[in-house]
Formats: sequence, C-alpha cells, structure tokens
Amino acid sequence: MTEPAFHVRPARPADVRAIRELVEPYASERILLAKEWVGYYEAVQEFLVAEAADGAGAAGAGAAGTADGAGGAEGAGSGGARALGDAATVVGCGALHVMWQDLAEVRTLAVDRTWRGRGVGHGLLDALVERARELGLRRLFCLTFEVDFFTAHGFHVIDGTPVTPDVYAELLRSHDDGVAEFLDLARVKPNTLGNTRMLIELD
Repeated sequence: MTEPAFHVRPARPADVRAIRELVEPYASERILLAKEWVGYYEAVQEFLVAEAADGAGAAGAGAAGTADGAGGAEGAGSGGARALGDAATVVGCGALHVMWQDLAEVRTLAVDRTWRGRGVGHGLLDALVERARELGLRRLFCLTFEVDFFTAHGFHVIDGTPVTPDVYAELLRSHDDGVAEFLDLARVKPNTLGNTRMLIELD
C-alpha cells in the first residue's frame, strides 16, 4: 500500500511562521484575511496543518482560500512549501473557529501551490469536520470562492445568517472580523465581495 504523501495534525506555536507564509499570498489578493503575528499565535489552537511525509516531493501548482473563511484547498495560489530549519514541511493549513454552542466556521484553509491536486485540502477539511463532531457541534459555516469544493463535502449555499435574533445580538459583541463577516456587517463588506455563504449540518 502506498504511504500518504502528507498527514494532518494539530498546529503548534512553532508552525505559526509557516502558516502565515501560506496565507500571505492569498491575503495580498484579498482571498483570505491578513492577520498580525499575535493573531496567529492567539488562534494557533484552532489550526490543523498538513505536513509532508519524509521524502514527499512537490507537484502541480495551486492552493485555496476565502475572505477569512475557507477556500477550495485545491484552487489557485502561490508560494512554495514551508519548512522551519529542520522541521517537517507544512504544505497546508485550516482552522475551526467556534462561534456558538452548535456552530463553528471553517477558516483560513490554504494549500501550498506546489501541492495542488494531491488531496491536501480534502484531507484538511475532513479533519476539521471530524474535529467539529468531536466537539459536539452541529453546523459548520464557511465563506468561500470554492463552491464546488465545499459542495463535494456536503456543504450547501445559504442566504442570510442562520442564527436566532438573540444569538445574533450576542455575536455582535464579538470583535472578531470573521464573526463580523458571518453576520454580514457593513464594515467588512469589502472582505466578502464575490464570496458564497455555505453551511453543512453534521450528523
């Protein structure tokens, strides 16, 4: 049996530089939200990373993204695989941000362009969905340009914000830009132009 070319694991603080370098090209194209260094460190426990197996080579070109949500992890991107010194190479990342008791958002899903077409995005999204199930979450939201990618994983297009008025009012208290995008607030409209709102209901 062929060994997988990568494996998915929880991110560590030592991965932050690699995560940031994966995200930066998409942030410059307004596909993903840019973050300050401190933002990545504060959120590192939300991230999973895809790490290349020993000796795995690069192939193809492309990665993925959304405003701060999720992009098709097999879409277009830029940059090469990231490694820190002797650390293993990080070739993709994605985050799960809990917003409410039953609801979370898939965020910052990005794959190194040299790993396009090798299933990294699919592996990351499957792992994020499994993490959501382990947390007892019932719904996952994403804001994305990669509709076909997420549709293949069971997400469907939605209109509006799928929470009650009381929950909406509580979420307004958040200072998180991703939550503001979920709420479709005017101040973050430039970040969400062209994105599609999608949701999956977990078993």
